[in-house]
Amino acid sequence: MPGSPGGDEAHTAEEATGSNLAPYGALGLAALRGDEARTAVLTEATIEHVTKHGQGIGITFAGWANATLHNGLGQHQHVLTAARAAAEDLGASFWPDVELIEAAARCRETEAARSPYRHLTELATASGTDWALGTHARSHALLTEGAAAEPLYREAITRLGRTRIRTDLARAHLLYGEWLRRERRRIDAREQLRTAHRIFEAMGMEAFAERAHRELRATGETAKRRVDRARHTELTAQETQIARLARDGLSNPEIGARLFLSARTVQYHLRKIFAKLDITSRTQLDRALPTGITDLR
Repeated sequence: MPGSPGGDEAHTAEEATGSNLAPYGALGLAALRGDEARTAVLTEATIEHVTKHGQGIGITFAGWANATLHNGLGQHQHVLTAARAAAEDLGASFWPDVELIEAAARCRETEAARSPYRHLTELATASGTDWALGTHARSHALLTEGAAAEPLYREAITRLGRTRIRTDLARAHLLYGEWLRRERRRIDAREQLRTAHRIFEAMGMEAFAERAHRELRATGETAKRRVDRARHTELTAQETQIARLARDGLSNPEIGARLFLSARTVQYHLRKIFAKLDITSRTQLDRALPTGITDLR
């Protein structure tokens, strides 16, 4: 994504090759990371681009990204709107179906899941891959009442564990852990939730990691709280860049121009930086930034 090493490389490649693609990679990454402000900016840019160039799949992708973002944040009612719009746009995408099914199950609107589940079943059966069948089993489990759901969650974890797609494996552990907690099997739930939390954190999927952490707390898990608090006071590489530039007197638009971010996204990150450093204004950055933070250009 722009502002990170991978995003800068993509931006450079785009300029060098004359590529004219919407920012799909950056948008998907922002959604998986749970970055609301950046997802909003990139969604707007993507829709503007694909509308101009007639790339209908982009609308579906943007809808999937927003659905994934809100599922990560636990805002499932928002997903119903976002995923419906994405699923209706071509009616041939696997990913929006998965997000809509999860949201519908969590909101107890099973009727909304009926059509996407049927479509998902057709696609998974035709594909026959562990990823497709594992994701289907996970969705099936969400729509299954009682003890019959457990073997489906286990199938999902087994199948997805044979793939390289760690995002979906972690989500299977999370959903299974949530189910176990609601079944009052707290010890079993903790095992699944710890696994999910560890994978999400390793990949930088902050919203899903926080969702797993909330579930862990609900089981009575308290041991990791001090570790998490200490870790989250550290600035990310991008936050360090933004903090340094703000300390040096650059405005939000100026920082955004250097890092390929919108001014709104810069402001969003500054709020997080202030919270992590326990300060309230830019004038306090000079004393609050750790020693050794220098010009990184």
